[in-house]
Amino acid sequence: MTEEYAVGFFDSGWGGLSILKTARQTLPHENFIYVADCGFAPYGDRSHDFIVERAQKIADFLFNQKHVKALVIACNTATAEAIDTLRKERPEAVIIGVEPAIKPAVLSSQNKRIGMISTTRTARSARYKNLVERFGQNASIFSCGCPGLMDCVEAGEFDSEKTMGLLQRYLEPMIHEHIDSLVLGCTHYPFLLTSIRKIVGPGVQIYEPSLAVSLHLKECLRKIGRLNTQGTGHERFYVSKLNEQRKSVACRLWGQATPFEELGIN
Repeated sequence: MTEEYAVGFFDSGWGGLSILKTARQTLPHENFIYVADCGFAPYGDRSHDFIVERAQKIADFLFNQKHVKALVIACNTATAEAIDTLRKERPEAVIIGVEPAIKPAVLSSQNKRIGMISTTRTARSARYKNLVERFGQNASIFSCGCPGLMDCVEAGEFDSEKTMGLLQRYLEPMIHEHIDSLVLGCTHYPFLLTSIRKIVGPGVQIYEPSLAVSLHLKECLRKIGRLNTQGTGHERFYVSKLNEQRKSVACRLWGQATPFEELGIN
């Protein structure tokens, strides 16, 4: 391997672009390969075994075929269900996940009343429960699985009537609980930030993990001596069951026209 080898990212769809966009700013010299498993989304409605199997296949593609030097699981659900398996299978590899930002939310909250929205599978996962037990002891955490929200982002519906209706359904009970902090526990949700802010108002602090994950990735690459410090990085995108609608949404989220390739992993 050489320093020019890319960093791999994967998500069930386009939500992980919220992490990748910040990683691009934080690591301007790195090359990135992003896998969007849109054809098998949403992961939040899938079984544990299904998610682990998809994660294994995608990790094999990125490590064995594309020879990435690190892997970022840019998906809360895939992290909760599969990261332990992937790390056990590749103990020498740099594999970074993403988790709801409960710890910083609790530390910064004034009234210690915090909301967390995610897929249902993330909200019910053992990994999330452990996170709350470790860092939420002195706070009231109101967690909500939010079926349908990820699909709104994948469809490019960031402020449609359907999207706003779902957000109101999930967020209004938390507002009634007087939360002063809201944790976005799905990487798709930062793309709904404007709509979320309309509902929760300016007094609620919103937490999303993109900067923390990007800085952690940078430090991991530095530690293993694989941090690129020269040149201009580029991106490559692989998508399962690629179609024009998925291309269109990705270009809107990424902010520029981008070439895409079919992932081809069944």
